[in-house]
Amino acid sequence: MSTTQRVWLTPQAHHRLRNELTALLAPARLQHDDPSGVVPEQARDRRIREISDLLTNAVVGEDPPDDGIAEPGMVLTVRFDDTGETETFLLGVRSAEHGKIEVYSADSPLGAAVNGARRGEQHAYRVPSGATVRVTLLNAVPYSRAHAR
Repeated sequence: MSTTQRVWLTPQAHHRLRNELTALLAPARLQHDDPSGVVPEQARDRRIREISDLLTNAVVGEDPPDDGIAEPGMVLTVRFDDTGETETFLLGVRSAEHGKIEVYSADSPLGAAVNGARRGEQHAYRVPSGATVRVTLLNAVPYSRAHAR
């Protein structure tokens, strides 16, 4: 599946993806997982396409504006209103691995709910059980600013 949506990546995640792609494009070693070699080859090709799409559409390390609005490239802190618990995470690309910080994509239920939110705004999303979860955006700062702490 090809995407034209721009994706935000840290320089470290971009580097890891480039290295993974290089390794995947190296002359294929024989796969012993499946005697036919079909499944590993299909999975490898699918991952190559996925990484290629990410790298082609990547915005690398450019911080979004520091305006408190939730968007990819921002580290968000939300409060789950029913429990009072808070969580801090990067709104980004999950398969890119951004280090130790939890990552939610803008397409995940939580990510979609808060994407575009301003500090103090409450939003809701449904979880697979059908329950509605209400969250309030407490803070949104660019990744590099949050990472510098």
